[in-house]
Amino acid sequence: MSAWVLPDHIADVLPSEARHIEELRRELLDTARGYGYELVMPPLLEYIDSLLTGTGEALDLQTFKLVDQLSGRTLGLRADTTPQVARIDAHLLGRSGLTRLCYCGPVLHTRPARPHATREPLQFGAEIYGHAGPEADLEILQLAIDSLGAAKVTGLHLDLADARIVASLLEGQALSDEVRHDIHATLAVKDAASLARLTAGLPADRRNGLLALVTLYGDASILDKAAQQLPRLPAIEQALAQLRWLAAQVQGMAISFDLGDSRGYAYYSGIRFAIYAKGASDALVRGGRYDGVGAVFGHRIDRDRPAVGFSLDLKELVAAVPALPLRTAIRAPWGDAPALRAAIASLRQRGETVVCVLPGHEDEIDEFHCDRELVEAAGQWVIQAI
Repeated sequence: MSAWVLPDHIADVLPSEARHIEELRRELLDTARGYGYELVMPPLLEYIDSLLTGTGEALDLQTFKLVDQLSGRTLGLRADTTPQVARIDAHLLGRSGLTRLCYCGPVLHTRPARPHATREPLQFGAEIYGHAGPEADLEILQLAIDSLGAAKVTGLHLDLADARIVASLLEGQALSDEVRHDIHATLAVKDAASLARLTAGLPADRRNGLLALVTLYGDASILDKAAQQLPRLPAIEQALAQLRWLAAQVQGMAISFDLGDSRGYAYYSGIRFAIYAKGASDALVRGGRYDGVGAVFGHRIDRDRPAVGFSLDLKELVAAVPALPLRTAIRAPWGDAPALRAAIASLRQRGETVVCVLPGHEDEIDEFHCDRELVEAAGQWVIQAI
């Protein structure tokens, strides 16, 4: 095998795409900062028992593992940054009030999430800790929408769900972990026949509620149907009310509901959302509420904090938006004359891109759009249009 061949689903990012990704990264971080979110930078690897605490089996299977040569303990290369940010909130910051944090960095997956996906996403995300009310759900959703707006994504479609609905229907039922997993899996693919078999031993109201979820997806009318067809359990009624309220606060996009969608059931505890865009093959943003994930990192019971957040992959995002126009640049001759060097330095200090043409490369084309050049006129270095 050639030395330059990379592993499957791992790729270099070349200059034009890298520049676009970096510009989007800055836009998204600035958008989060505008909401009052503080940037954190967790390490790429840490001990596996910390990295995977409270995350469920799916993330464990996605995590590369290796042995630390210093301690002999197992390390993991992060597959998701959210648990690390929860650790920072609970163990390092230890604040009693609200904490708003954001991050942007690479994660690694043992397998691609879907065909043609990268195993090295560049994950951007934001999290709120310390507020259990729907106001935090709305803020994080609005930040996700504004982040896509900053990236010039159009044709947005919001899909809403709530983990409390399925959890309430299964609460208190004597089911093995395997059967619970299979119930969630059949709901995800809307397999009514398999779901009927798996729930045959449940009380009639719970079984009928689960079977109803197979068809409870679509527009806002689904919420009215759910209120009629699902058992009148407090958590379900609260979930439906909050879904209705949240949808009413969001303007300017199509909204749908999938009340049987329980992906991430071991992780999410409330509202869940996904944002799609016209032309994108999958959701660009996924997020929701995951209360209590930081409890294991704290020294006190009160670190069991409410939390809600979202994340996206900048590499997928850049593929879903038009390429940005090249920033114009200034072409300058190479030379060691003090006046020329001073002129170039002054332009760069003012924020201009100045590309010096090295001897013998005058006719080469580079990645920058040089629409002006630095020339000497009457003993002065001046800029003129090309």
